Amino acid sequence: MTLLQTLIAFFVALGVLIIVHELGHYWVARWCGVKVLRFSVGMGRIVYSRRFGPDQTEWALSILPFGGYVKMLDAREQDLSKLPPEELRREFTRQSVWKRIAIVAAGPFANFVLAIVLFAGLYSYGIPEPTARLRAVPEKTAAYQAGLRGGELITAVNGEPIRLWSDLRWKLMQLAVEGKQARLEVQRPNPAPSGGTVTDTRNLSLDSLTTADLEGDFLGKLGMDLARPRPVLGRIIADGPAMRAGLQDGDLILDVNGTPIGDGLAFVELVRSSPGKPLLIHGMRGGREFSVSVTPEAYSKNGQVIGRIGTEVPLAPEMTIASDPPLAAVGKAVKKTWETSTLTLKMLGKMIVGEVSWRNVTGPITIADYAGQTARIGMISYLSFIAFISISLGVMNLLPIPVLDGGLLLYYALEVLTGRAIPERFGELAQRAGVGILMTLMAVAVFNDIIRLMS
Repeated sequence: MTLLQTLIAFFVALGVLIIVHELGHYWVARWCGVKVLRFSVGMGRIVYSRRFGPDQTEWALSILPFGGYVKMLDAREQDLSKLPPEELRREFTRQSVWKRIAIVAAGPFANFVLAIVLFAGLYSYGIPEPTARLRAVPEKTAAYQAGLRGGELITAVNGEPIRLWSDLRWKLMQLAVEGKQARLEVQRPNPAPSGGTVTDTRNLSLDSLTTADLEGDFLGKLGMDLARPRPVLGRIIADGPAMRAGLQDGDLILDVNGTPIGDGLAFVELVRSSPGKPLLIHGMRGGREFSVSVTPEAYSKNGQVIGRIGTEVPLAPEMTIASDPPLAAVGKAVKKTWETSTLTLKMLGKMIVGEVSWRNVTGPITIADYAGQTARIGMISYLSFIAFISISLGVMNLLPIPVLDGGLLLYYALEVLTGRAIPERFGELAQRAGVGILMTLMAVAVFNDIIRLMS
């Protein structure tokens, strides 16, 4: 069932992205007066088609789902000698170079518009996410050296407001890629008897991060992790080690074997790593301290032996719902799409010069896996995934590689500069080179996918 869900989520996302991209070409071609002969979702042999519309355009489904195309009236592909003059005026190559540029650029532009629409809808609806509050900070980390200790709420980075943990991660990733440092505005508990919070600034160095770190949990390397709830026990499972030891629902764990326990996750990690080992638990119950000894029972999970005592421990971080008015949501969506596009280009540039591993290139297998995972999490995660993939598709199609939209735009840019079209022979050679580049990239992507599956 999981595989079926993954495949459905993948092909739905792929279908949406292909249709939106090709509709961009189709609508602008029609607007420019170019006749569209076929609109195909998929490549290769047509398995279903139907003609309708003023030009009797053929709307088709083709056998290979990885792509699509809009076939226009084009003298390079069809014999137009018998067409009347009014039809010839609607032929693609007879249009001005600016119209051709608009038609070709419309596909990637449609992908960016889709991402903006999805992000704007999500920002307006409201996305429940963890707040940017820090867990206890380990010593000898950049965050600890910056004076962060845990419990702080990050409210801004370099003057830009931060509301969510994902905002914090995104902003720090941008700064790390650009080689800049981070100035954090934080709220922390006031140690004075009056209580409350105080606000101050901390300078966080990102020099310890390498481009390879950005591929994984770079916040963890900086010493930053999500704050978790206090170690308060939830439901006690009948006849488990916790019940036999006398632990009760609502017990607050203070320390285990003399080691202070900062939050629920620390307690869970300690229990999991102690199968068959007695643990002396010191805690608080109803305003009074207590101590009990409990031995986690060994349990095999995914080939690993872990300990468990039979109690629930709440681990959900502090959450907030960030929603924006419609106009603000659109502005935020445009900014997010722009920042994601520029960051993608920067990472591609670092791959080319060897600063970032080519292992980051992902193919259809990894994308399908992410589609399935986000779909199982919920619609918000799934729509966010489609928005990010739509941006990636738009950026990749604008790369100046022959056979991609960006390659055609490069040809037309040269035509604008020189006043004449590129030679047909040059176009054919560039086309072959472009196919070779794409096949190489696809081979790298599939190889990386297989390595990920094996590991």
